[in-house]
Amino acid sequence: MIVVSGTDTDVGKTVVTAAIVAVLLQAGRRVAAYKPTQTGVGPDEPGDMAEVTRLTGVIGRDGVRLRAPMAPRPAASLEGAVLPSLTAHLSVIGALAEHHDHVVVEGAGGLLVELTEAGETLADLAAARPRSGVVVVARSGLGTLNHTMLTREALARRQIRSLGIVIGAWPEQPTVIEQTNRDYLGALPEGLLGAVPWGAPALAPAVFADESAAWLPGLLQRLGTP
Repeated sequence: MIVVSGTDTDVGKTVVTAAIVAVLLQAGRRVAAYKPTQTGVGPDEPGDMAEVTRLTGVIGRDGVRLRAPMAPRPAASLEGAVLPSLTAHLSVIGALAEHHDHVVVEGAGGLLVELTEAGETLADLAAARPRSGVVVVARSGLGTLNHTMLTREALARRQIRSLGIVIGAWPEQPTVIEQTNRDYLGALPEGLLGAVPWGAPALAPAVFADESAAWLPGLLQRLGTP
């Protein structure tokens, strides 16, 4: 299981999820995508998994959909909805894993956002499934180093494998701050898997698929995929 977690909300998790899926597909792998909790969408509105499907052709699946654009537990409370349990999410992922080489799981917000009624998080989900790894999606600009280091520390304390960091939206003309941030992240032990350029979601799906491997040059090696 490959878990995609952001250092914050709106850092580019969905486009990074799609890029990971696209890279794995090009490598000949069978891939499934799952988002345990989708907030900020109505029952018939397209969510993040619909975007992954549009860009890659892989049919993504949601665990639960909630209307309010906020953290899952308060969003569920507003609707009187009951969030699926961690066991329920693991059951879905396990079923997908039986027929796919990789299950890419996109989180909601950051690593410690609560996904279940019991307060369990994306970190708990990753820790509960053996051989899972987390891809950390970070911003390019000011503040990203602190957020990224906090996420790394949370992973390390829980002994969850970090597959590496991806910058979710890399500008065409980066500032000095953005470039030094990228250099710093690249020098960390797990390193920088790559960066997805600004505007990538607007690319035609075929172009997105063709260019995704160049954005994430470190991914296949980190996963041990030929």
